[in-house]
Parts: sequence; C-alpha cells; structure tokens
Amino acid sequence: MIYFVATPIGNLKDITLRALETLRKADVIFCEDTRHALKLLSAYEIRKPLYSCHKFNERGAAERILAASREGKEVCVVSDAGMPVVSDPGSVVCNVLREAGEAYTVIPGACAFVCALVLSAMPADRFTFLGFLPDKQGARRALLGKYRACRETLVFHAAPQDVDRYLADLYAVFGDRPACAVREITKIHEESVRFRLSEGLAGEKRGEYVLLVGGAEEEEDPFAGLSVRDHVKKYMDEGMEKMEALKRVARERGVPKSELYKETLDL
Repeated sequence: MIYFVATPIGNLKDITLRALETLRKADVIFCEDTRHALKLLSAYEIRKPLYSCHKFNERGAAERILAASREGKEVCVVSDAGMPVVSDPGSVVCNVLREAGEAYTVIPGACAFVCALVLSAMPADRFTFLGFLPDKQGARRALLGKYRACRETLVFHAAPQDVDRYLADLYAVFGDRPACAVREITKIHEESVRFRLSEGLAGEKRGEYVLLVGGAEEEEDPFAGLSVRDHVKKYMDEGMEKMEALKRVARERGVPKSELYKETLDL
C-alpha cells in the first residue's frame, strides 16, 4: 500500500500516532527533502531508506513509487510540512497511481491554511484556497482578477520574500479590503496580524506566511456583467483617451492591457 502522510508544519509533536505507526512499518519513504525528513524521523527514532520526490523529479519518483508498491512494499510519501499534494509535490504521483489502477490512501494531519483560518478569525464557512501565486506579476494579477468578485475569504501561501509584492498586487486588483497575515504556525513566534490592504504589512518578513483577504462586498463590483468593450467605452464616454481607458480597465480587471485591445478595435 502507498500512504500519503501529513507531517507537522512546525511543532514536531503535532505528528499523529497513526502517522508514526505508518512511517515505522514503511519499507521505503519518498520525501520532498531527505534532509528535512531525516530530522522528523530521527526525533522518533525511525530509520528507513529515503528517496527524493520533489517538483523536479516527480514523474520519475512516481514510477519508482508505483514499482515499489507492486513489489509488495509499504511506501510512504511525505512533504516537508503538512499534506503532500497541497502546495507541495504529490499531484503527479497521484495521477500516475490512478492511471495505473494502483491503490493509495491518506494519513491526515496538520494543514497550515486551515490553522490560519482559525487564527485569523476571518469568515471560514466558505473560502477559496489559491496557494502560491505565479512568480510573474502579469500572470499573478491576471489570476487574481478572476477572483475579484468572489464573496468568500481568499487564502494564499507566501514565502517571506514574496509577501510585500503579493500584498501590493492584491491591493491593486481588489482595492482596500481587510486582510490577515499568519506566520510560523505552531512555532515559538506564531503570529496573526490583522490589517487593511491599503496599509500593507509592517515589519521584517520572516517565516512562511498564510495570507487571508476578505471577500468582495455585494456592492463592490460595479463592472459585474459588463463586457470589456462596454467597460472601456464607459471611460471613453467620460472623456478618457482610448489608451488611458484601456490601462484603467486592465488594472481594474487584473489583466494585461494587450489582452483587452483586440476586443476594442472598433472603438
């Protein structure tokens, strides 16, 4: 059997009894970073053969996992923290296993964005988890633009060096909204800070972050149902030059100006 095992997101004591039992009986363990996994396993005196399974070798690792399972071995798959597949390697492995008809299961445990929802005190009855955003600003804003009208809390993962630019783009696309930054979950310096997107997040950025942003208000999206052409024409009718109107519409919709131009050739 193949087990996708959730591991602690900070405090090593958050490992579950079932996860420890599964890791102890495993014949082999595939992990995102063997050095990182070794720290957890050593803390519980577990010694097993370790093999890497990360985003650069996941297809090859998936074939090795499948082969090991068909040899009758007990196989565990772990990421550096939390649940494999969720913003971590593992989805390619799952697809390979499903296509091959090979059984696998999940050993549940810690999950950073679920903990962050609790710590933020933001609405959690409905939410949209978007994980890490694209590296390039154009792609990032285009993606965010698709969620501009969402009413539910939006949840993102962010590395410390990306927090400020993420927040700048969130403000540019969504305007001013309530937000929360949660970091170092389950660790000594755990912190949950509420702020407005217009204010940004003060201080040095350290540790892994979960960013949460309030959903759109009912009256917040005045362009719902408005075509790109009509959106641009609205500003032109107000006296704007066409290129100025295109820039503004692109900014409000969170998409590159070039994507809008072909829809307004007749204006």
